[in-house]
Amino acid sequence: MSSTGRPAPTSFTVAALLTGLVAFGPISTDLYLASLPDMAREFRTSVEMVQLTLSVFLAGFATAMLAYGPLSDRFGRRPVLMGGVVVYLAGSLACMLAPTIETLIGARFLQALGACCGPVVARAVVRDVYPREQAAKVLSYMASAMALAPFAAPIAGGWLHTIFGWRANFVLLTLFGVLLLLGVWRLLDETNAHKDEHALSPLRMLANYRTLAGDRQVMGYALTVAFGFGAMFTFISASSFVLIDVMGLPPAFFGFGFATVIAGYIVGGFVAGRWTGRVGLDRMILIGTVGATVSGLTAAALAWSGVQTLQAVLLPMMGLFLFAAMVLPNSTAGAIAPHPRMAGSASALVGFVQMVLGAAAGWAHAATFDHSSRPLATLAATLSTGALLAFLVLVRPRKS
Repeated sequence: MSSTGRPAPTSFTVAALLTGLVAFGPISTDLYLASLPDMAREFRTSVEMVQLTLSVFLAGFATAMLAYGPLSDRFGRRPVLMGGVVVYLAGSLACMLAPTIETLIGARFLQALGACCGPVVARAVVRDVYPREQAAKVLSYMASAMALAPFAAPIAGGWLHTIFGWRANFVLLTLFGVLLLLGVWRLLDETNAHKDEHALSPLRMLANYRTLAGDRQVMGYALTVAFGFGAMFTFISASSFVLIDVMGLPPAFFGFGFATVIAGYIVGGFVAGRWTGRVGLDRMILIGTVGATVSGLTAAALAWSGVQTLQAVLLPMMGLFLFAAMVLPNSTAGAIAPHPRMAGSASALVGFVQMVLGAAAGWAHAATFDHSSRPLATLAATLSTGALLAFLVLVRPRKS
């Protein structure tokens, strides 16, 4: 217990709160996935316009990340988190009431501006209180626990959509935001012991980001995260159209198919949490990138050979998610460890690169979707291979 009466930063209660904050992004995208095909029909719009609610969310996420890092370095983690959650609540209410697809797209952008405070600042909190290897272990456990959100969210969202319609999903997201706001207010103490009074100076921000971008190791880890996340987000953005419209899975049961893939991420996060300390951070990333690449290439081979079944999509994607869970938290820890006084900015840079590539992957699938699983599988294979190459070319030579 801290001097303020709140739980210690390393307590289980605070870890659960940080996991919920990191889950802001996944739950905000995954909850309403089963609704996407029907939303296109209700708004009388195209698949591309509806998928834009996902890509715009990532674009807003990426944009605000560059600000939240320096803000938390300057003012502290706690007040920045509270402000971000308030913005998220405003965006969620606007989504719930949106009369047109254009309004919904704009509201999703606002929602993302608030949501991205969670992963950026929560990761910086972990960096504040844990050393490098321990931080990787904690982030792995958080990733595994966080995966329960996208595991359960599509199932809950599919049934909410079936019973009440797609707007019910945004009612639930609003309640989730209220719960996290109360949690930050009541449970989280300030962990930034080195506030930087000049962190918001444009010249300082530019210098910080230039320092980070010029660090080959930091950018190698960041690109490994980004390509791995891009491969995952391709499935996230494409899954409802492939599983429901192509494979014929009813919306109420879409979540169970999606959960099959997320189960891989939960297992992978648990393995990374247990074995990273023994195997080593970089070796775990290498195992993960190789495994994800093999999984992606398997999906592509099946799709292009004409195998259009649920198993041919779900099983390789489950493997890809399993190995990606070994890559993302460890690569994130590797990227933010070298510069402790810029932990917020480093976390923001990693998130920015990750979300930009994820948004591009979602847009690329929407633009190439041909009512088959081929675009999904091809993008997954290409991006997972990119993660492996980024690690081998940029990180491994420096470590050697």
